[in-house]
Formats: sequence, C-alpha cells, structure tokens
Amino acid sequence: MHSIAYGLEDKVVVVTGGSRGIGLELARNLLAQGARVVICGRKQENLTAAVDRLGGGARLHALACHVAREGDVDALFAAAIERFGGLDILINNVGMNLLTASVVDAELAAWNKIIEGNLTGAFLCSRAAARIMREKKQGKIVSISSLAAAKASPGMGIYGIAKAGLEMLTQVLAAELASCNIQVNAIAPGVVRTDFSKPFWSTPAICEQIVKTIPAGRIAETADLVPICLFLASGQSDYITGQTIMVDGGASVV
Repeated sequence: MHSIAYGLEDKVVVVTGGSRGIGLELARNLLAQGARVVICGRKQENLTAAVDRLGGGARLHALACHVAREGDVDALFAAAIERFGGLDILINNVGMNLLTASVVDAELAAWNKIIEGNLTGAFLCSRAAARIMREKKQGKIVSISSLAAAKASPGMGIYGIAKAGLEMLTQVLAAELASCNIQVNAIAPGVVRTDFSKPFWSTPAICEQIVKTIPAGRIAETADLVPICLFLASGQSDYITGQTIMVDGGASVV
C-alpha cells in the first residue's frame, strides 16, 4: 500500500474490471486511501471472491456488469449514486483480447468482441460518468490503455487498434470536458503480470524474449501502475488532461 496521501478520502470511484488483476490492485489501494469504491465485472463469482480479498466493508460495493451493454452501464452508475451519493472518479480498466495471428485473417466476431470489450465499454462508461460529473463541474476519468496501442505486437493486432481508439477517446473527451473541470487521461503499460497476460509471461522462453525488449529488465507488476493512477485520480493532476502516460519500463523508447 502507498503511504502517500492523495486526497481521495470519501471520493466515490467506479473501477471497471475490478475483480482481479490491475483493477483489484487499484481497488485495494483506493480503499486504503479512504475512497468509496464500486467494482464491477462480468462474473459474480469473481466479484464475490474480490470482495472477500478486499475485506468487504461499507466503503466497497460490487456489481455484475457487462460494460458494453448500455443497460448494465446505466445500472452500474445508478448503483454508485444510490449507494454512495455521487461519483468523482471513473477508472476504465476492463480489457480483453483474443489472440489473433493476423488482422487480415481475423473473423468479424473476434473483431467485434475485442472492440466491444476495450473501446465500446469505455465509451459507454465514460459517457455515463461524464454526464454525472459535468453537473457538479468536477471529475476524473482514467483509462488503462496499452503499449500495444503504439507498437504493433504479434497476436495483439485488434487489441492494439482498440486501445489506440481508447487513447483518442481520451483526447476527445479531455477537449470536450475541460471547461467542466473534468480531467481525462490514460495509462499505457506494457506486459503486466496478471491472468490476462499469463500466456506471455508464464512461458519462460516467451517471457525471456519480452524482457529483452524492456530496458528496465522485467515485466511490470500491478503495483507499478498504482502510483500514477492514484495521482491522475487525485486533485494533484488538475492541470493534466488528454494525456497517455507510458508505464512500460522503457519498452516504448527502444
């Protein structure tokens, strides 16, 4: 846990994909900062396990939600308002990929599923959050992008396209919402040690090849993303908007 205080006490935060991986780590640290946190995920059993791992409590609420379904998203933000009385921060963390050897040979169903999971869901959640935030002229939206948005990677073609769209969504929303005192930014990690990326890091030969491309000499841990996310969610970043910050151990510069 980070001992630095980010001024997030009693802030209401929605973390999509908060039942595991990066989202779970962010939820844990937000709770430690005194925030009130709503996590969502598609599978109720994962959410139940996450609530247990996070210790439950009155400042945590979990709700099953498919972020690419408009009705589910409306219910998610209605629950945040009903439970905690408002919304201050949205963290778009949901991400999914189907390994595709080639975009040219990909099926339309794979394209639709990956775009839906990484971009459409972020659009729907950001739209819902922004409509709430602009009423009180304050808010933060932070999206988890990927190095794949800037660097074409094997098996990650459609995923990279979706994340590139997410970064443009970040810029467009930042421009539209700046006058409402809403800051919109993104974080782009490389490979992070989560279940999502397990096919890459769990195979020693593949992991070794990936690490060779990272000047820092290791893949990221979920904790590596926490400080920058807390900073972007806090009042300390009020003059930063429309940015994508790389958290990749230098992989984007070699």
